[in-house]
Amino acid sequence: MAEQIQEWVVDEPYLHHPALLGEGPHYNPSTNTLRFLDINSNKLHTLDLNKGPSSFRTIDTHIPIGVTADIAGEDSSKVILTGSKDGVTKFYLDEEGREDKKAKANDGNVDPKGRFWVEAFVTPEIEEPNDREGVLWRMQGGNGTWSLKEAMTNMTIPNGISWTADRKWMYVTDSPVQRVYRFPWNEETGEVDVSDRESKIWYQESEEGMFPDGHVMDVEGNIWQAFYGGSQVKRISPTGEGGSKGRVTGVVRLPTKNITCPVFVGTELFMTSAKDKSGSGDEKSEKYGGSLFRVDVGVEGMKKPEAVLD
Repeated sequence: MAEQIQEWVVDEPYLHHPALLGEGPHYNPSTNTLRFLDINSNKLHTLDLNKGPSSFRTIDTHIPIGVTADIAGEDSSKVILTGSKDGVTKFYLDEEGREDKKAKANDGNVDPKGRFWVEAFVTPEIEEPNDREGVLWRMQGGNGTWSLKEAMTNMTIPNGISWTADRKWMYVTDSPVQRVYRFPWNEETGEVDVSDRESKIWYQESEEGMFPDGHVMDVEGNIWQAFYGGSQVKRISPTGEGGSKGRVTGVVRLPTKNITCPVFVGTELFMTSAKDKSGSGDEKSEKYGGSLFRVDVGVEGMKKPEAVLD
């Protein structure tokens, strides 16, 4: 007998302020604030969840930022770390961003040791797979300087990235080839075992037109994977020997096609999306594309570390 898949249905957005390409949601539990990006409009949006949608605020970034992180020892209401196609920099929320071009980046996360990982690719739009030009960089601080190392190459569009609670495995999404990889990871050095990559395919999406985008991990070890073009976020659970493969155990269904990235706020999942330009005639999808959604899924997410730069 097939295992029943749990399902959640979201009919309306939490915030209907359409972005061209909503991405990079980040929650700060100490202030109960949420920030997210509109990459193609060069904007950073913030929300005070104590006040709700009425607190919505927009900051012009002047460059297409794709990922942000809190910095250890810094007030995240004043300064954050950002990765963009133009570089990695400290960004001051109350004044002009100060560029310090160290890497060409667009998506990423912070690992359990505080190293900032950034993922670079040719365009923020999902296109047909072409040359495997995507690169994953590992950036870390020490003695007042930043160092940068190429951690993985030969990707198409690297996207979501996360680490298991035991700090032994790293998950990386490659969108156009519809895969989530699971790589052995060395916590102390940050090195990733990328040998025999085909054997490290953890989840392969088979439905045409559904591209895995950003993801987040919950405290039970499940990945909540957004699907661009799929109108959904899938809960993918470890199965097989040592959790070596992923299987779908839950689905969040949403009213617009291009779901880009989820983030946990307690037991709620907040999800960004992108404008629906498919021309399919789905009026609801076109109306709500680029909105911010939320749903309570009954489990909390893994705590997000701060980036350590000193």
